[in-house]
Amino acid sequence: MANKLAVIAIGGNSLIKDEAHKTVPDQYQAAGETAEHIAHLIKQGWTVAIGHGNGPQVGFILRRSELASHELHEVPLDVCGADSQGAIGYALQQNLYNYFRRLEINKQAVTVVTQVEVDPNDPAFQNPSKPIGSFMDQAKAMRRKEEGWQVVEDAGRGWRRVVASPKPVRIVEEQIIKDLVAAGVVTIAVGGGGIPVVADAEGNLRGIAAVIDKDLAASLLATLLEADLFIISTGVEKVALNYGRPNQAWLDRLSLAQAKAYLAEGSHFAKGSMAPKIQAVVDFLERGGQEAIITNPENIERAVAGETGTRIVR
Repeated sequence: MANKLAVIAIGGNSLIKDEAHKTVPDQYQAAGETAEHIAHLIKQGWTVAIGHGNGPQVGFILRRSELASHELHEVPLDVCGADSQGAIGYALQQNLYNYFRRLEINKQAVTVVTQVEVDPNDPAFQNPSKPIGSFMDQAKAMRRKEEGWQVVEDAGRGWRRVVASPKPVRIVEEQIIKDLVAAGVVTIAVGGGGIPVVADAEGNLRGIAAVIDKDLAASLLATLLEADLFIISTGVEKVALNYGRPNQAWLDRLSLAQAKAYLAEGSHFAKGSMAPKIQAVVDFLERGGQEAIITNPENIERAVAGETGTRIVR
């Protein structure tokens, strides 16, 4: 069991308990609750690398930028991603540091501000679909369109900016992440799916306005690190078929073939929530991974012990 490696993807929404608990201290406390369960896993002998979401946090940064735009320069989307990687990484790092002291674990945690290369010809760029930032009236939306934004009307609620959600192709800082993990450092990386970058003809990188799915990026990280276990920490204890309907059925275990079949049926897993998580697991297993678990933060240790969660095996 010693030194088995788990890659854990934490949801950005899981750092926000509810509408009344959105402040930075609230998010810090929520990060601490997840960090405690991860620390206990490390105490049991696991080596751990961590990815996390940042959707709500980037939304807050963008909103602050908009509100201050009469006085200060606005913050581009790729830089919002970098800001959130630092802030969320800091919250996780400090909480882990404190739990390592409490549990007498001789470890350190570090955050790598991570760039993730995407293909500029990814079909997602032809059909931007990921809404970001706040709602606008039509006049403001049209002004933004002239500035190069792509905007859509959102079900009568107003206009929103949409960006592409391309597939992650390459983790730029892959080697340093591997070196840190090999040295036993608890490494927080590919935050929010990574900062999306594209390479020019000479191989130089530049940031691009896009959002990479954090579960797909964490899945790629798990593959590159040859993780023994890929854990997606989300808002539910187990995956369900027909979620929220009268015939809802919780799943304890799935094979890769079953996961692919349910995903292909299209009706079981919601597009914006569970479907990308199942897809990320499928990708990990198809690239040679053996095992993945989907559960909520408070059940990480129990799920690893086989007591709960949904286990998906090759």
